[in-house]
This record gives sequence, structure tokens and C-alpha cells, in this order.
Amino acid sequence: MKRPILSMLLSVLLLLPGCTQAPSGSSQEEGLTVLATTYPVYLFTTAVTEGAEGVEVSLLVNQQTSCLHDYTLTVSDMKAIEGADVIVMNGAGLEEFMDDALSASDAQVIDCSEGIDLLPAQGHEGHDHDAEYDPHIWMDPANAQVMLGTIADQLGQITGQDLQARCTEVQQQVEQANQQWKEQVSTLSAPKLITFHDGFQYFSRTFGLELLKAIEEEEGSEASAQEIKEIVSLVEQYQLPAIFTEVNGSESTAQAISRESGCGVYQLNMIMSGDGTGIQPYLDAMQNNIDTIVEAFG
Repeated sequence: MKRPILSMLLSVLLLLPGCTQAPSGSSQEEGLTVLATTYPVYLFTTAVTEGAEGVEVSLLVNQQTSCLHDYTLTVSDMKAIEGADVIVMNGAGLEEFMDDALSASDAQVIDCSEGIDLLPAQGHEGHDHDAEYDPHIWMDPANAQVMLGTIADQLGQITGQDLQARCTEVQQQVEQANQQWKEQVSTLSAPKLITFHDGFQYFSRTFGLELLKAIEEEEGSEASAQEIKEIVSLVEQYQLPAIFTEVNGSESTAQAISRESGCGVYQLNMIMSGDGTGIQPYLDAMQNNIDTIVEAFG
């Protein structure tokens, strides 16, 4: 008689709350898995979720690259997307490489480009794609504040936690730094930029910099002789002391122009990769960009 009674007791215990196995990806013990697509979005997400309970944020793309136009998802990327409860993306067309994966995912998606005044895309020399909008929205600190607010608001609704206080604190840090950066740049006399990446349109607009020309080269390739001649002519016409490459981009054409015209070559950072979390790496990178502009034109 003991064995049947024991079996009945075990059956009853398995039906009690807390004794059953929770559905995959939905238990409070497992928490909420949040996947940020790019490094800037990852920094903003970790900034506003600092101190939040049960929220685990991971980063999808963290490579030393200046361009995601031709990025291809890896097997590990696909697994990360499949395991995510929430995907926080930059939007504005930056993550076109994820379209198929997103259509097959059950994750809730937060688009950080919502509510932002998008600029038309610039030409992509060397690329065979046509984007409607410029997706490099985080390079304007005012846009970064909007992105922070979008993440805090939508993640707060999903988690049931109030993330607004932390978000406001971070937004104030960005705004304070932004005012300081604008003061630094205001000391310069109408600086004009030639960049070797198409991602500095928002940056130029917010800091009152005239963007004369932006060239994006394919890795390992150089601009044509005609393009080099055109840029050298602009450098000489406006007596530019410097032209600007991107930290992870090609420098071959810029160095050729430097030899031809005598201008300096400086690097600006698109903040596409890094090791830190929270808002500080973003503030540091933007400060370095401003310092570089001031040094080049000062």
C-alpha cells in the first residue's frame, strides 16, 4: 500500500504552485533578456536599466567596423535573436541585415528612431544600396536623449518597472555635456568638414559644422583619381587645415589627399564598438570627437 500512496503524493506535489517547470523564456527567475543591436543602443539601454530587477542586456554587433550596410548575421547572432524577449534596435534602416530574422522572432521590438527628425541619406559611394534616411541618429546628443526616453518608456511598460527617474538623470548628463561641447565648438570660425564616412551628418548639423563632402569607401579600396582631385580642390579652395576619417574606416585616400594638399588627417569616432556599459563611454567618445575638431581647426 505504501508505493501507491507515495505515487499519489508525488502527483499532488507536482500540481502545487512553484513545483512545476516554468515555460521557457517567461519565468521571473530567468528575468527579461534584452538584446541591443548596436553599441550605442546597448550603452543607452544599460544606462536606463541600471538598478532594474531581472533585466539582462546583451549586445548583438560589437565589431570594429564603421559600416553595417553589408553586415551578415552569424549563427551566434541568430541564436541571440531567437533567445531574446526584447530587441532594442537603432532603426531608420540601420539594421536591414536583420529583416528576415526579425520576421521570424517573437521578441518585442523597441525602435529607437521613433520621434526623431530623420535626415535624408547621403550617397554611398562604393555601395550598391539605396537608403532613404541617414540612420546615424545617435551622433546628435539631442537625438540620444530621445532614444534614452524611448527605451526607458517602452521597457518600463514591458517590465512594469519605473525607469523614468534613472532615464532623466542620464538625459541630464547628456544635455550638460552637449552644452559644453557646443561652447567648445563655438570658439571656432565656421569650420567646414570633409569626412571619409557618411555618418557625420547629424553630428555636423547639431554643432554648426558645414559638411562639404562625405565619402564612404569600401574596405581595401581607394577613391578614383577624379575624386581625389575634387577633394584636393575643396581643401585648397576653403584652405582646410584637416580632413577626417572614421576610427574603423579606411585612410588610404585621406592620406593621398594629405600628401597632395598638405592638410592634416584626423580621426572621428562613430562609437560602433567598445567594452564599456552605461552612458559614460558615449560621453567620452563624443568628447574626444569635439576635442579632435577643436584641435584640427584651432
